[in-house]
Amino acid sequence: MSITEQQPTDVAQAHADELVTEAVTSATAKTALDQPAGSKPLRMALPETFETVEQERAHRKAKLAAAFRMFSKAGLDEGVAGHITVRDPQEPDTFWVNPFGMHFSMIKSSDLVRVSHEGQVVEGDRAVNGAAVAIHCAVHAARPDVLAAAHAHGPYGKTLSSLEMTVEPLTQDACAFYEDVGIYDDYTGVVLDKAEGERIGRALGSHKAVILRNHGMLTVGETVDSAAWWFLTLERTSQSQLMAYSAAAGLGAKPRQIRPQEAEQTRGQVGFELAGWFQFQPIWERVSRDNPDIFD
Repeated sequence: MSITEQQPTDVAQAHADELVTEAVTSATAKTALDQPAGSKPLRMALPETFETVEQERAHRKAKLAAAFRMFSKAGLDEGVAGHITVRDPQEPDTFWVNPFGMHFSMIKSSDLVRVSHEGQVVEGDRAVNGAAVAIHCAVHAARPDVLAAAHAHGPYGKTLSSLEMTVEPLTQDACAFYEDVGIYDDYTGVVLDKAEGERIGRALGSHKAVILRNHGMLTVGETVDSAAWWFLTLERTSQSQLMAYSAAAGLGAKPRQIRPQEAEQTRGQVGFELAGWFQFQPIWERVSRDNPDIFD
């Protein structure tokens, strides 16, 4: 579907108006007659639409495989830890997840396993991480609006999770998470218990991310794209915050925070769902070009 045939949400349009020069008018115009005189059609990626559920499933699985490849390139793979999930478009009470013990850099669409919200493997013949089942079953059940969830043991996210702090509005990128991060404050070991997964789901609440104290981070989104991007930028935001506090210790003063009003405004500009999806698109283009086997 062409860019001129799709209408983004009102919220996305409002924010894009602020951020994209002339592109929004072209992107949202129904016909060429709606465009101002002298303007030219400009292209901007928007979420895909599909004619069949099979096409949508294949696309979600390829995006999921690409997200794992991205995690690997970003150093977000550590042994067998970490998992990303996405709902199946035909049976949304099931989700696709990575096989237990398979390196993120090798995952293809055909390797993915489908699991029910009860934790049963319903498609595929590979074992699944018990923690992935406990956490993601609960998150997907608690958040019907969420299509995808991402968790890994990134070095900066897990370091920040060990400190008595949340994500602070120190930078523009950090504002995507301003007052939009929950905290699960009760570490009890590897998450294998259904009840603990449910407590994590409650701690997430309506937020896009949750800090799992002494463990790491988890992010969610309405697409694989946004969930994966929120995790990557949250990991980098954690790195930036830790560096800022380290440097500030030498200065004898805490890092300067963005004021609440500006932080909230900036969250509206960079932290909405379509922005998360859009930020992933250059990564998708590169990974799908360089790793065509993700479609296998």
